[in-house]
Amino acid sequence: MRFTIEHLSKSFEKKVVLRDINFTFEEGKIYGLLGRNGAGKTTLFNCLNRDLRADGGRFFIETDEGTEREVVPEDIGYVLSTPTVPEFLTGREFLKFFIDINEKSIKDLRTIDEYFDEMSIEPEDRDKLLKDYSHGMKNKMQMLINIIAQPNILLLDEPLTSLDVVVAEEMKQLLRKLKAGRITIFSTHIMDLALDLCDEIVLLHHGELEVVDKSNLGHVAFKDKIIAALREEDHE
Repeated sequence: MRFTIEHLSKSFEKKVVLRDINFTFEEGKIYGLLGRNGAGKTTLFNCLNRDLRADGGRFFIETDEGTEREVVPEDIGYVLSTPTVPEFLTGREFLKFFIDINEKSIKDLRTIDEYFDEMSIEPEDRDKLLKDYSHGMKNKMQMLINIIAQPNILLLDEPLTSLDVVVAEEMKQLLRKLKAGRITIFSTHIMDLALDLCDEIVLLHHGELEVVDKSNLGHVAFKDKIIAALREEDHE
């Protein structure tokens, strides 16, 4: 499976955010979408998720048989940097509701407690209201929904930035475990995090995507190349 974006563009009045996005993402990899704050990473995700209408271009999935098909809502999983959960429900009620309305499309359905175990959510927290969950636990619940749904494309918008060290490491291990069979695009402005977690690094600058080849580059040289590319925006 491949996910291809062709000539995607988006502007807000006179400000061009996405100029001409062209890229093909391959199954089984975590892509680090690296860019400065305000570079357009969230805008790109919102266009792919169809929360925003792009001004031009298209994106599609190419199957293993070589045929193209439209991206449907079930293909996309989206984890926001600021978790959005129904705070009037308990963790268990939220998972039960999600499973009940998606039961026909969920593969290899497990029990709710098995899902909680996978995310290391303690038994005493499972029946608490989501409004009483910490930021990290709400983020885990967002991720858990996507584990259950098993989307083909997982968009992660700075999901680890505000998590404590233990939860962030748990999430990184989980993402490595989940990358097989799907395309994971991980947005961040933290270079060391992208280098640690991701198989490929893609820069978003000047409103376009550019892959940075990690092969045959020393760690310092690789970082210098990324910083030099992003600094160019200061001189536009």
